[in-house]
Amino acid sequence: MKNYTTFEEIEYDLKRLSLERQIALEELKGVKSELKDDLKPVHWMQTVFKYASKYGSLLLLKKIIK
Repeated sequence: MKNYTTFEEIEYDLKRLSLERQIALEELKGVKSELKDDLKPVHWMQTVFKYASKYGSLLLLKKIIK
C-alpha cells in the first residue's frame, strides 16, 4: 500500500488511474468492433474463398506434376 504525504499526490494518482481506465475502455471498444467485423458472414466467405483457392491451386499443381 502506498503512503501519501500530500493531497496533490492523491489527486495525481486518481487522475492517472482515471485516464488509464478511459484508455482501457477505448481499447475494449476497438476490440468489440473488430470482433463484430470478424463475425460477419462476408468475412467468413472471404476466408472460405481464400482457403478454397489455396487448396485448388495445390490440387492443380499436384496434377501438373504427375
